Amino acid sequence: MKRTLLSVILALMPLCLQSQNLSVSTNLADYAMLGTVNAGASVSVARHWTVDASVKYNPFKYGSGNEVKQYRQRLVSAGARWWPWYVYSGWWISGKAQYQEFTKGGFVSEETSEGDRYGGNITAGYSYMVGKHLNMEFGLGMWGGYEKYTTYACPHCGAIVDEGEKYFILPSDIIVSLSYIF
Repeated sequence: MKRTLLSVILALMPLCLQSQNLSVSTNLADYAMLGTVNAGASVSVARHWTVDASVKYNPFKYGSGNEVKQYRQRLVSAGARWWPWYVYSGWWISGKAQYQEFTKGGFVSEETSEGDRYGGNITAGYSYMVGKHLNMEFGLGMWGGYEKYTTYACPHCGAIVDEGEKYFILPSDIIVSLSYIF
């Protein structure tokens, strides 16, 4: 089994080492969302298609006591992008499956919500080629799915105001991304 896996990896490696076949990126707009650290990687699988995976992580709280402002999250996603012209240049549209664990609150009131979201994402955008290996991407996306949540009266009191499960549709991505293409 190990030899078979190693053989497959070695056989696919030349495909991954071709020029303009692999990219890594970070979304600069996510850092503005209370310091959400993020990274993504994509691999070209055809002239018009890439597959990608990304992660977002934000463990930060701002303030103290009941004045805490937070949008803490752990998010993972995987999907595919279609490029009408060539991969990593021009317009694109993508679809992803996403999972998010979140804790948010303190912006409008002391109420804090936490929970899990599962769903799908649709995003569209444009990739501007800055240099031979550097792209700037711009895009917008929405995602919808299923959410399990609990809402508390304040960040520290533990008094449950609401809990349940529901369907949701939310803005997902505001993309101002820097990508390095190998």
